[in-house]
Amino acid sequence: MKKISRRRFLITSALVGGGVLIGYSATRPSRHRLANTELAQGGEHYVTSLLKIEADNTVTVYVPHSEMGQGVHTSLSMMAADELDADWELVNIEQAPAIDLFANGDIIEGFASEFGVPSFLEGLISVSAIKVAELMNMQITGGSSSVRFTGEFGMRTAGAAARQMLIECAATRWGVAADECTTQLSYVHHNASGRSLAYGELAAEAALLEPPEDPVLKDPSQFNIMGKAISRVDIPAKVDGSAIYGLDAKPAGMLYAAIRFAPVFGTKLVSVDAGDALNRRGIKRIVELEDSVAVVADSYWRAKEALKLVSSVFETSANDNTSSADIYAGFERSLADENGSKVIEEGDTEAAMELAADVIEGNYRVPYLAHAAMEPMNCTVHIHDDKVDVWTSTQDALGIKARVAKIAGIAEDDATFHHSYLGGGFGRRLPFNWNVIDHATLIAKEFDVPVKTVLSREDDMQQDYYRPAVASNFKAAFDAEGNVLAWHNRFTGPVQTPGASHIPYAIINQSIRVVDGDTHVPIAAWRSVDHSQQTFFTESFVDEIAHRAGKNPYQFRMELLQQHPRHRKVLEVAAEAAGYGQNLPEGHALGIAVQESFGSIVAEIAEVSIGADNQPVVHKVTCAIDCGWAVNPDTVEAQVESGIIFGLTAAMYGEITIENGRVAQNNFPDYEMVRMATSPEIEVHIVESGEALGGLGEPATPPIAAAVTNAIYILTGQRVRELPIKNHDFSRVNPLAQV
Repeated sequence: MKKISRRRFLITSALVGGGVLIGYSATRPSRHRLANTELAQGGEHYVTSLLKIEADNTVTVYVPHSEMGQGVHTSLSMMAADELDADWELVNIEQAPAIDLFANGDIIEGFASEFGVPSFLEGLISVSAIKVAELMNMQITGGSSSVRFTGEFGMRTAGAAARQMLIECAATRWGVAADECTTQLSYVHHNASGRSLAYGELAAEAALLEPPEDPVLKDPSQFNIMGKAISRVDIPAKVDGSAIYGLDAKPAGMLYAAIRFAPVFGTKLVSVDAGDALNRRGIKRIVELEDSVAVVADSYWRAKEALKLVSSVFETSANDNTSSADIYAGFERSLADENGSKVIEEGDTEAAMELAADVIEGNYRVPYLAHAAMEPMNCTVHIHDDKVDVWTSTQDALGIKARVAKIAGIAEDDATFHHSYLGGGFGRRLPFNWNVIDHATLIAKEFDVPVKTVLSREDDMQQDYYRPAVASNFKAAFDAEGNVLAWHNRFTGPVQTPGASHIPYAIINQSIRVVDGDTHVPIAAWRSVDHSQQTFFTESFVDEIAHRAGKNPYQFRMELLQQHPRHRKVLEVAAEAAGYGQNLPEGHALGIAVQESFGSIVAEIAEVSIGADNQPVVHKVTCAIDCGWAVNPDTVEAQVESGIIFGLTAAMYGEITIENGRVAQNNFPDYEMVRMATSPEIEVHIVESGEALGGLGEPATPPIAAAVTNAIYILTGQRVRELPIKNHDFSRVNPLAQV
């Protein structure tokens, strides 16, 4: 029996019990009162905890999420400002500090709803979510959840509540009914008398009111800011170089640490020979930790160069001879020998297989992948005077703050987190996926000055928490007319995102089960999590089924998606825009894939040819996305483009291999990226269904691999069942008739 984590325990407790939490939530002061008590200075007034209005009529929106290039600071502020009816030109945006007041409980509420929590528990979750988030030290950015959960449930509500409070104050001053008042561009108006008051004139009075529990949100027809393509507020600083990332932290007196980890995961440090390292200029100390050794110096370069002189011995382990081939062989044994755990069991798949006129099989696998964030992993820690300061780029400021405080032996209230931009996250910069945090804190405990620990690109590539390698085996059954009777799927875990292996297609008999896929390689969430593997598997095998049935892959999907009109619509839009079924340049083919993830539905069509080097060339990707509705169309387009490039890199080149128990890759020369010269044209079409908001940071990543490999099959007759594509030989071409 696996030990349940504190995080999972707290979530579970909130969902099934929560009596204490209900009482706490019901009786505590409102969060805007806490904001005014803890944060307000001078003439500042927090009308809600997320909104501050000053006498000069400026509005400050506090965003409790990290900005890592996804534009979330802009989008979330747009949502609050629009509901407030604020003048966008008077809106300032600030990163919310890492304090409990800004724990993002809206994410807990959102995911609880998404995972199908019974309706009778919804009220309990709503009142408990904030407290649970506080207990979990959760100020997390991930799961494509910021806009669809914090934005929808938090920022819009905060803006609407503040607007209602300001109207109430103005109506009271004028002695009129609140429903006679309107708002526009940071003013409350009483049209009948022609009177107006600026929000800044009302803020002090409004801050004394209790926010309404269920303020009325705007209908989309009333939006003034949401729905417009507004430039991201973080761009100017990133262009002129003034943006501050974790790596830019330079507190006074800072030292630098370079670190060497155990090359085989899970092994411990046995001995260290400093050699001549301590005699080098600027070297302060060699620090030995349980699984690593570090050199601390007055510059990172000196520390890194001195570390080369340090000899270290790590213990041997049973994994010292393990290779990727061994890992895949273990996966296949598990798939052959274990029935696994149920994901979906519908109908009678085994009976359908026995009665089938035809059965098709396909075995797929994908490798481990690194996060390869642009900004190297880093963390600066200063322990002093029974306090601790931490500077780093993270997706969970509260979580990092709590973790550093615990390791340092300091009370959480005496820990200060210094926010910065993130040079890429993708799951790597979560506290439980980030080994540098622990090591940086332990190293800093040896000094009375700040110490910055930096992982080199090589360190980060070889000491990541990787996207899991996964194997997935399929069978499908047909009747005599070529109709699909059954879908049979067995894959290796772990399951990080429930539902990723599900298919939207109308196949009556389905059996999907997962078997153990644990290895000694550390794993974590990677952009789009399980969807990145599973969509390649499922959308590739759907294509196999379509071709086996002698049907056009597009029409085949459309026929099986009758119960999913949103999927059909994005497919239709993408196909029409890509010119599907029309004449293509000689030697070009179109591949299709569609997937729902994180509340959004994405269809992608890749136009591909085989180049002179017998490798695929992706010329164009046409994408249609239904994310409910677009808060900022500019951000939607940018995130889709980013997700496609990220996924295309993984599909074409991405591969972490294990040799002698350790990672073979070192840096970008052997972990290749899609570059500007090899990047395809990307065309994005936003399909607004008006449904609930979906995520943006991840949903465009999963479909691209299958879209490309499905096109390759049409061009070559070769089915790519294992990524990356670069490892395949396409010199023997047997193209299919265009479909």
